Amino acid sequence: MTPMLAGCTPWPEEFVDHYWASGHWRGTTLDNLLRGWALQYGPRTALVHGDTRVTYAALNRRVDRMAAGFRLRGLRRGQRVVVQLPNVPEFVTTVFALMRAGVVPVLCPVSHRASELSHLVRVSQATGYVGPSTYQGFDHTAMAAGIAAEGPFLRRVFPLEAPGGSSPYGGFTTDTSGCHYFPLASIDSPPEPALAQSAGEVAFFLVSGAATGAPKLVPRTHNDYAYQARAAAELVSLTENDVYLAALPAESNLAFGGPGIVGTLTFGGTVVLTQDPGPAECLAAIERERVTVTSAAPAVVRRWLDALPTVRADVSSLRLVQIGGAPPDRETAERTGPELGCRPQQVFDMAEGVLTLTRPADPDGTVLATQGRPLSPEDQIRVVDAEGEAVPDGESGELLARGPYTQRGYYRAPEDDARSFTEDGYFRTGHLARRTPDGNLVVTGRRP
Repeated sequence: MTPMLAGCTPWPEEFVDHYWASGHWRGTTLDNLLRGWALQYGPRTALVHGDTRVTYAALNRRVDRMAAGFRLRGLRRGQRVVVQLPNVPEFVTTVFALMRAGVVPVLCPVSHRASELSHLVRVSQATGYVGPSTYQGFDHTAMAAGIAAEGPFLRRVFPLEAPGGSSPYGGFTTDTSGCHYFPLASIDSPPEPALAQSAGEVAFFLVSGAATGAPKLVPRTHNDYAYQARAAAELVSLTENDVYLAALPAESNLAFGGPGIVGTLTFGGTVVLTQDPGPAECLAAIERERVTVTSAAPAVVRRWLDALPTVRADVSSLRLVQIGGAPPDRETAERTGPELGCRPQQVFDMAEGVLTLTRPADPDGTVLATQGRPLSPEDQIRVVDAEGEAVPDGESGELLARGPYTQRGYYRAPEDDARSFTEDGYFRTGHLARRTPDGNLVVTGRRP
């Protein structure tokens, strides 16, 4: 096995061997998977954002040229770059281009501000930042400039300018701290020979969704994430005829790979990106693009349901709505199917890799009242009391998990690892749950 990035905790060799032998890990990097998708689905539409439509072939070409452009601008293999972009095509191209350049993206929520961003830069030792010039009235480039001035890591900032917008960073500039600014649109160079990379290496970092404390970095490898996205896509029977609406933030685990963006592209479908999860934009997108699958938080689904009588959008193309981020209230779960005319699916997921889902064929009682079962047959789930002892089915306890896409440790966070992982590699989710007699999980809250 190729060693993971220094500062990461690898899976034990016996688990690695088993995940390979069972066919879950297949040894292809995510950017190489994109090359295959481009060959297989070239002229099909991969990404949609407003009036912008990008084919698989065009996506792969742009990723090739952007990867070479990043290397031309001084990014080197193994370095980390924070990516803080909304749901726009540039998010997908940037993440895949960085991976193709051998650089590790840190997928940062666009809502994070200087305190969180400076912490992520410091922990990851990120040498680069990709973000909007300004977004929803906030100057992201100025924030990055302030962090760069603090030093010593951040030295390259790649602003995404709004269409038709202008910015003091609209061309290559260097500030007094020595930080260089390159408009993201200018990152373009003739493709270079492909780098030899291992699928056991870290592909990118997700940011933990912990309710307290500084955000932690979750390393996701090419092997584990390709498996997660593929398995989740297979579970909901995605095909090249499906259209997925990314209404959740693109950097979230569910929207990126549960099956999300990566899972949809794996099977030749179309990803529709929207920056506004509200009903006006999303219901219109569902009608316009004939969306078949989407994922949203319970509060967002409620807003869609309440707006339907007024918006009067044709949502008959929908066949599945994933409800994740938190368990929905019973009323929202019960309304989703009849009012949207499709099957709801409850999902519990975390950046660390834990992923449970109800199945499309599950009885209504299971879909309405539980968060389903683990995605993989290799997932190992425990529900334990305060002393770490397993509790009987039906009793609430802390949910612990390990498996082929659940990490064994955070990045450069040994103290957090000591609290969050057991000696035998189970991740302490911090969530309370109970297991039903038929093996489904009901998430009941967070551990005090």
